[in-house]
Amino acid sequence: MFSFRKKASPRSTTRLFFATDLHGSERTFRKFINAAKFYHVQILILGGDVLGKIAVPIIREPSGNFRATLHGRVQRITTAAELTAFQEQLGLLGFYFKIMEEDEYQRLRADPTAVELLFQQLARERLESWIELAEARLADTGTLCYVTGGNDDYPEVLDVLNRPDAQYVFAAEDKVLQVDAQHTLISHGFSTPTPWHTPREVPDEQLGQMIDKLIARVDDPAHCIFNFHEPPVDSTLDTCPQLDWSTDPPAQITRAGQVVMFGAGSRSVRTAIEKTQPLLSLHGHIHESPGAVRIGKTLCINPGSEYGEGVLRGCILNLSAGQIDSYQLTAG
Repeated sequence: MFSFRKKASPRSTTRLFFATDLHGSERTFRKFINAAKFYHVQILILGGDVLGKIAVPIIREPSGNFRATLHGRVQRITTAAELTAFQEQLGLLGFYFKIMEEDEYQRLRADPTAVELLFQQLARERLESWIELAEARLADTGTLCYVTGGNDDYPEVLDVLNRPDAQYVFAAEDKVLQVDAQHTLISHGFSTPTPWHTPREVPDEQLGQMIDKLIARVDDPAHCIFNFHEPPVDSTLDTCPQLDWSTDPPAQITRAGQVVMFGAGSRSVRTAIEKTQPLLSLHGHIHESPGAVRIGKTLCINPGSEYGEGVLRGCILNLSAGQIDSYQLTAG
């Protein structure tokens, strides 16, 4: 005597790739978009700090040559090939640039407000070019890309992500998004105060209130992915040198000749994870602390960042039926 047993249906798996803290780096962003095809993923998630930090004026001199200052050193540029190479170097570093005449440069030096407006214009133009590139590369692939800002990112620039005609690249900030039939994604990009007084910083208590309001809109936290820019405090994903905020620029604190390390993450983020226990929590902000840890049942990941070297650090994850089947930190 024998019987037939119905074969179990294979579980539907969603494969996603997460990276963060690209800080305007052209090469690193291109690698991020290409990761969709390279790693065969359906979902790309780009964490915060999308924008660069520095704009470099390239000054045209009466001779027809150019000069610019990079890392405190004056660069002399005499040929078109040198100019192209210099611009590519700036793009790799995540820096913006503008070619200008000497009189425009001098006017800008005397007007901090004009400098700020120019920086935001250049940042907006690069982000718009990234969106255009991503829309073209992801067309007809079935891969979707969700982007959020970080503490370094200007809200006025991030607004370009909110496009009514978006097809493949979507703003994720402060939204509950359906990643697939079983998993949702919520994203938040603010951080607690830093020595650099970046555009989107709030006290930890206020950060917790903002996060709680977002979590309250999630029906099933156990099947939710948190994409919070700042990592949870004392999680090893937030370990970095302790800085003296009274110096300009902030200096590393040393003791007995050794750099003092500490957990720079958010208590509110950790509390939210401990209380809610989402499936997965993705973080960035602290570039030098890549890793994966568990807080209760929640897998927490910070892939780290080496954007200035053109290295894309990220994490591939396979999700199915409300669980993480596998994950792998990557660099390349």
